[in-house]
Parts: sequence; structure tokens; C-alpha cells
Amino acid sequence: MNPFRWSFRALMLSAAVVCFALIGFAIYSQLQWGLEPCPLCIFQRIAFAALGLVLLVAGVHAPRGDIGRRVYGLFGFAAAAVGAGIAGRHVWLQLNPPGFAACGAPFSFMRETMDTPTLIKRVLTGSGDCGTVDWTFLGLSMPAWSLLWFVLLGAVALYAGLRTRRR
Repeated sequence: MNPFRWSFRALMLSAAVVCFALIGFAIYSQLQWGLEPCPLCIFQRIAFAALGLVLLVAGVHAPRGDIGRRVYGLFGFAAAAVGAGIAGRHVWLQLNPPGFAACGAPFSFMRETMDTPTLIKRVLTGSGDCGTVDWTFLGLSMPAWSLLWFVLLGAVALYAGLRTRRR
């Protein structure tokens, strides 16, 4: 079964399932293994949810016209690019941890006490805990795997949206 010959609907729905499975794994690792997510991890989960939602809507709708498919492909790619940016920042922080060990205030406290632009700036600045590697698989940390998945899923969305329709 060659995935390059899959329909637009099959590609988008499969990619959406992968997004939701990755979120499920993140929640599982939090609840079963005790890996507490840092603010950047939470933003990556939100980005996977947004990407999964775009892919799900695209797969369910599956427009017949090339313009609709291109729009969905570009929206999927944009959501994946945002997630890749967040994950890339997280990987960079893990490779170059800040000089302090404290994580700072918990995300819930920051959400209650800061306006949205300040919160986003604070989270993307990173903290000591964002530089900590708690889990690896095949030598890659969870944010590195997230980055890889964002790149792959963005490529799938772009490929599905920009390829010409089979007749």
C-alpha cells in the first residue's frame, strides 16, 4: 500500500489520527510516568491539537476542487510550522539550557496573573525546566520527536493539498 497514492481524505485523516495519538502519548507519559509538562510542552500539545483539528476537518470535508485542497494543505502546513517553531525553541533550550535551575511560576499561575502577550513571551523565553531532558527514545528527547512529527505532518499536509487530483 503506497501512501503516495492515498487519497486526499485518507492522507488528512491518517495525519489527524497521528496528531491525536501523539497528544494521547503525551498525556499518558504525564499521568503514568509522572513527566510534568513545562509551558513549552503545553504549547506543543495545543499546536498538535490545532493541527489535528485542521487535518480532521480537511479529511472530513475533502473538497473536490483544487483550491479547497490547497487552502487546507496550507492551513495544515501553517499549524505544523507554528508547532515546529515551538518545538525547535524547546530543543534549542535543551541543547543550550539557561543558567538558572528554577522553572519559575507554574503555568496555571502565569495564566491567571499575566495577559496573553506577556504569557506567550514568558513561555517562549523558556525556563530551567524547559532545558531539562526527562525522557529519550532512540537518543531524541520528547521535544525533538515533536519537532520531527511537526515537520513530517506539515509535509504530508502540504503534499496532500498541493498535488494534483487523480482522475
